[in-house]
Amino acid sequence: MGRKFFVGGNWKCNGTEDQVKKIVDTLNGAEIASPDVVDVVVSPPFVFLTSAKSSLRPEIQVAAQNCWVKKGGAFTGEVSAEMLASLNIPWVILGHSERRALLNESNEFVGEKVAYALSQGLKVIACVGETLEQREAGHTMTVVAEQTKAIEDKVSNWTDVVLAYEPVWAIGTGKVATPAQAQEVHKELREWLAKNVSAEVAETTRIIYGGSVTGASCNELAAQPDVDGFLVGGASLKPEFVNIINAATVKKNA
Repeated sequence: MGRKFFVGGNWKCNGTEDQVKKIVDTLNGAEIASPDVVDVVVSPPFVFLTSAKSSLRPEIQVAAQNCWVKKGGAFTGEVSAEMLASLNIPWVILGHSERRALLNESNEFVGEKVAYALSQGLKVIACVGETLEQREAGHTMTVVAEQTKAIEDKVSNWTDVVLAYEPVWAIGTGKVATPAQAQEVHKELREWLAKNVSAEVAETTRIIYGGSVTGASCNELAAQPDVDGFLVGGASLKPEFVNIINAATVKKNA
């Protein structure tokens, strides 16, 4: 049994109540690949999480865009893993490059957040990726391995982790890693997991690609053997997100 395709939609800090309703209506009315073929998870802003969850068709799951590193308390503005679990929110995105860059979240901090979220029963989309300067200096795998190791140091069970490779230079820029570039990093990440965690974790962990994925680029990317899906930003707010979800059929038929 191969790894099931996974498509996440990160809505980031976008949307009003009316806009969210339109996105939900589009997804509810769309013909999308069977849940046997693809896991679909969308990530609205916190304020829309429960309304989106209750109004989306049941096979589309929801994810929070972040959660706090430990149990709740005097942490103004934060949302704890326990809160998400109590609302039956199944997934959370952690370590996104925007939080690493804008809020100075370190590799170690992200690793601790992943471990704590897992301990509270959440499933985690854990993000890793290099900047343009790091890529041009030839440090892509060094950076991605360091980010992944900080997670591996804290996590003993990878069953509920999806690893998202998001080259920072391709997020929101319109630049997309070529299928060959994406496949190269995904393959090396899988080899890193095999060497540093276990062969089983390397074989079963889904490694998805994020970075300006569109309806035009998704099928060729999906055909790569180590690309197990996508974490989609801007395009997840548009009708073309349906086409990206349905790229799962490319993998199924490969």
